[in-house]
Amino acid sequence: MLKDIYEKYYYEQNYNCAETMIRAANEYYDLKLHDRDMIMLGGYGGGIQTGNTCGAILAAVSVLSMKYVEQKAHESKDIKPVTTALIREFNKKYGSVLCKDIKPQSFDPKLRCKYTIETACDILEAVIAEYEKTK
Repeated sequence: MLKDIYEKYYYEQNYNCAETMIRAANEYYDLKLHDRDMIMLGGYGGGIQTGNTCGAILAAVSVLSMKYVEQKAHESKDIKPVTTALIREFNKKYGSVLCKDIKPQSFDPKLRCKYTIETACDILEAVIAEYEKTK
């Protein structure tokens, strides 16, 4: 499971939520991203550093893009339904996709965003598994 490998990035290597998600997913799904590729998600942490859309969600959407977009998103029949499902599940869980709304529900000062990242791992895996059944 994706959630079984994220801790080494989050706690041992001190990456933020977005960096953790993309690095763990790169390993788990064998996305073949290079270290330099994953750096571009660094600014997504903390809700794009402003409490806006949760970095774990943005990274999960990036994973979906890597899995379901060949060249251009608007040419992919897959990216919209999987992204829509992902966002729907986050809204069901937290009532929002904004870091500023999610954080009060799941942040722990000692564990930081552990619970949000675990939720993101679970939702991402479930969305991919469900979508793959329909393909």
